[in-house]
Amino acid sequence: MTNRMFNVLFLCTGNSARSILAEAILNQEGKGRFRGYSAGSRPKGQVHPLALRELQTLGYDAQAATSKSWDVFAQQDAPRMDFIFTVCDSAAGEACPVWIGHPITAHWGIEDPAAVEGTEIEKARAFAQAARFLKNRITAFVNLPMQSIDRMALEHHLHQIGMMEGTTNTHAWPA
Repeated sequence: MTNRMFNVLFLCTGNSARSILAEAILNQEGKGRFRGYSAGSRPKGQVHPLALRELQTLGYDAQAATSKSWDVFAQQDAPRMDFIFTVCDSAAGEACPVWIGHPITAHWGIEDPAAVEGTEIEKARAFAQAARFLKNRITAFVNLPMQSIDRMALEHHLHQIGMMEGTTNTHAWPA
């Protein structure tokens, strides 16, 4: 792998919370080496307000965040992805589009903060926790030695990152 910009797509079913959080976090933490995108298999069509609030609280830019279908990134004129990470278990189990260029994939499942019921404080806490888990994974990812690691070792590291604190991952990502 060379010293260049890497495109990363975060997938979730609704593309309203976890994948949106991951996209915004990577775009800042990636320090110009990584460009984050997000999409969903069945997008909600709007970003969850608590995801936007959490990103704002943490100082991440989410002004361009939109909920969109993963089909947008399977088109010929779409950015070519180097990495694709599923962040919810249901999206990991779905039949994905064929991705141009054979990107490296991994499953980084965490609980859906948008599914939490309870008080506003409990809901906000769930979004804060999801953002923390994603930031920890993204920090580990962007610090991998991309220039000096082969594909097999990289895939192993990405799987290990997906098993970090907060994982819902109880299975290996299919090759």
